[in-house]
Amino acid sequence: MKKLIIILILLAGVVFTAGCTDENQKNTTSAQAIEEVNGTGNPTESEQNSTPLGIQEESSVVEVTSLEQINTTLEQGPVLVKIGSERCGSCKDMDPMLQELATEYGGRATIASIDIIQSPDLGTYFEIGYVPDSTVIVSVTDGEYVYMKPDGNITTDRFEARIPGPMGKDVFEDVLNLALIQAEKDKSK
Repeated sequence: MKKLIIILILLAGVVFTAGCTDENQKNTTSAQAIEEVNGTGNPTESEQNSTPLGIQEESSVVEVTSLEQINTTLEQGPVLVKIGSERCGSCKDMDPMLQELATEYGGRATIASIDIIQSPDLGTYFEIGYVPDSTVIVSVTDGEYVYMKPDGNITTDRFEARIPGPMGKDVFEDVLNLALIQAEKDKSK
């Protein structure tokens, strides 16, 4: 019996340190998060003094720690958000590909990364169960994010538009290209 308990503890330790099965609670969006999505929240001093994240001199992956950062970046164009964890090997494996995408799409779209260990409120807001989990946000309408689905349609339901797990660069390029087309359509309205 003691051996079984020790094995279960060791197994739990392996799963916990792998980081790729982080589960968060159900979405408990706070009033502050809703204000940030609606753009009514008060920016912090560091946010007031920072440059817009959509303008990247080196076209690097943007580390996001708040919804306000995403909202500011959306003013420049679509945002590919990879949600992961520092402890997740698959998430780290995606980093070079994300950097390539940031270089290719610099000035047209932003490539962003959220670490749910450093920003657990964002993990909760986006209802992350497993990482890596990615999505492309096209805009904000009536206080809700509008996401690009892989089939070219848009939705406010992130689960319909999510790209679960590590995928090939071509999958992300296809969705980003569709999001850029949608952003152009939205501008011409």
